[in-house]
Amino acid sequence: MAGVLKKTTGLVGLAVSQNPHEHLRVLYTKILTTLQKMPQDAAYRKYTEQLVNERFGHVKTEPDVEKLEKKINCGQIEEVIFQAECELALSRKMSEWKPWEPLMEEPPPNQWKWPI
Repeated sequence: MAGVLKKTTGLVGLAVSQNPHEHLRVLYTKILTTLQKMPQDAAYRKYTEQLVNERFGHVKTEPDVEKLEKKINCGQIEEVIFQAECELALSRKMSEWKPWEPLMEEPPPNQWKWPI
């Protein structure tokens, strides 16, 4: 694993990660665990699982942080960590909200029609 080469991210409030591979490994594992609790045919699970598995594969195979940033192509590694933290929070909320379940009651007839 490459050592930390930079002193700052240049982004206010976003500190340089001392061990980004480990941090991402933990976050991606937690996200995948949360997704396992959702139905396999849930759209959120399918697409999030696909993205996380792809990025997790890069984290496992690429020890160099700069090359990892290029492979993931979503900014600095600290930004990727922040995105993973937000995704973990969202996946937990989605498990709570259960958007894959049918509506409790029928929507009003023109709810999705605009303009009325």
